[in-house]
Amino acid sequence: MDITRIGSQASVKGPAEWFTGTVRIDSMFERGAPARIAGAVVTFEPGARTAWHSHPLGQTLMVTAGCGQVQREGGPVEAIRPGDVVWIAPGEKHWHGAMPATAMTHIAIVEAQDGVSSTWMEHVTDEQYDGK
Repeated sequence: MDITRIGSQASVKGPAEWFTGTVRIDSMFERGAPARIAGAVVTFEPGARTAWHSHPLGQTLMVTAGCGQVQREGGPVEAIRPGDVVWIAPGEKHWHGAMPATAMTHIAIVEAQDGVSSTWMEHVTDEQYDGK
């Protein structure tokens, strides 16, 4: 058994290669082999969002605060709120982030396949973010 104490891991700023705007990532856990799961609390300031990306084994998002949005490639921009759970299928190209005027926090859980948990792609344009 392993207990990770609150405050034992420093918050990190979301890297500009993966995010637009101000994003804070608080790692919750990352387990080595044979496990392959990792989780983090991710806070997006208003207007902040991920770049387009995918996950080889999918991703679960649990919205805990604020209001955000998520979009899969080819689909509409959808609002997400506290209590919503979003399942992103393996390999599905998508993005997620805060609303333009409201911050959003979610717990993100992913699994790695052959050491890879995410494939990062191009940034979401302002037009895509606005749902146009």
